[in-house]
Amino acid sequence: MGILWENSFMTFLFVTVIIGGGAGYLAGRSLASNWRPIPQLIFFMMLLALAVRFFHFALFDGTLLSLHYYVVDAAVVVGISLLGYRLTRVRQMVTQYRWLYERAGPFSWREKKGAGG
Repeated sequence: MGILWENSFMTFLFVTVIIGGGAGYLAGRSLASNWRPIPQLIFFMMLLALAVRFFHFALFDGTLLSLHYYVVDAAVVVGISLLGYRLTRVRQMVTQYRWLYERAGPFSWREKKGAGG
């Protein structure tokens, strides 16, 4: 038992990080591509965290109704989904508005010199 996992680290890594985080990353990319707001992403990730908690319960004899481990699963899934969201949003801004913005790193963009007005 650990602070982040209840059965084993490998179970946490496989179910929460790889399966849940992978689904969250793809969901974040999808919602950013469709110009959806971040609160909608967080709502969907709370639902996904419930599914991750159920996988821990059904497949690995974890606790279904554990607030502590639900919060851990939700934090991991939301964090990874926000990563996918932000990377996609930066790519959108610098490709769709290339006359206005340029990449300022992997997580941000900036206005091009002389493009503002």
